[in-house]
Amino acid sequence: MTLHLTSHALCPYVQRASISMTEKGVAFERTDIDLANKPDWFLAISPLGKTPVLTDNDQSIFESSAILEYLEETQPHPLHPSDPLLRAQHRGWIEFGSSVLNDIAGFYGTKDKDVFEAKVETLRAKFSQLETQLGEGPYFEGSAFSLVDAVFGPVFRYFDVFDQIGDFGILTDKPKVQSWRAALTARPSVQSAVSADYPELLWAFLLKRQSHLSGLMMDRPGGEAGL
Repeated sequence: MTLHLTSHALCPYVQRASISMTEKGVAFERTDIDLANKPDWFLAISPLGKTPVLTDNDQSIFESSAILEYLEETQPHPLHPSDPLLRAQHRGWIEFGSSVLNDIAGFYGTKDKDVFEAKVETLRAKFSQLETQLGEGPYFEGSAFSLVDAVFGPVFRYFDVFDQIGDFGILTDKPKVQSWRAALTARPSVQSAVSADYPELLWAFLLKRQSHLSGLMMDRPGGEAGL
């Protein structure tokens, strides 16, 4: 075993790499670190101080997009389409997925109600774009699981907790998106990308943000106690 993934328990970008390697049937080790107390050895291999970092035979790669491409080039069972045009389009949708994650961070992080509501509208609009892009499924490109699916599995995982807080209508009236979400939720590689206590960890993380969403959580019966 030569692949080692340096991780954070809640990082959606780490989950991408984990899902990719699991789908490829590649053995790897994983070490979670505390990003609030980064060890020196981690800072030595992560110039941006972020997870994930993939180490292969003592050589390290940082940034999830670079890691995914490296895995595609060096490991079996490609998750990118073979057609160059379709492959380039998928790379674009992967970046779209990253922009959705940025909006999700704004959604759960802002203290301002107006900004919060603006983020809700932005997320609704982006998932409406996805609704028009999706076909018959069950995955992004039909029956084949791709890296776009590996990116959106962690995206949808957030909503498993958000749905416990309130109905924000972000995924409402989007049957193709909902079906895609269900297919990814059931995928073993997506399930195994996080620990069993992920929902509780995410709940605690969101509460600590002291954001507008945190206030809605506190208003929920037993909100401080968690799920």
